[in-house]
Amino acid sequence: QVQLVESGGGSVQAGDSLRLSCAASGRSFSYPMGWFRQAPGKEREFVAVITWNGGSTYYTPSVKGRFTISRDNAENTVTLQMNSLKSEDTAVYYCAASRGGNYFDRQSYDYWGQGTQVTVSS
Repeated sequence: QVQLVESGGGSVQAGDSLRLSCAASGRSFSYPMGWFRQAPGKEREFVAVITWNGGSTYYTPSVKGRFTISRDNAENTVTLQMNSLKSEDTAVYYCAASRGGNYFDRQSYDYWGQGTQVTVSS
């Protein structure tokens, strides 16, 4: 089992920045780690993923160039730096750990945090 706890959400103005963190505990942290988000009335969607060694990262097109995912395996943490936030980024953000499969598909993720709210007002 892997336990994930997100932090760092909040309410900001459009154009501001936020840094989300995800702390992992439990079993080995050598999983690809992803961030997803879910806006009210919408499906949970992929935001970003980082491979277990941090060698590769992928982003959904709407956040590419604004968001950066990183990880520190020594500290068992994953972060999502979000810059130039827009109102459409408003959602609950979840970090998740995958044991393999399609990184972009939430069905490939076995462990999820409880989520942290990000609200961006224009």
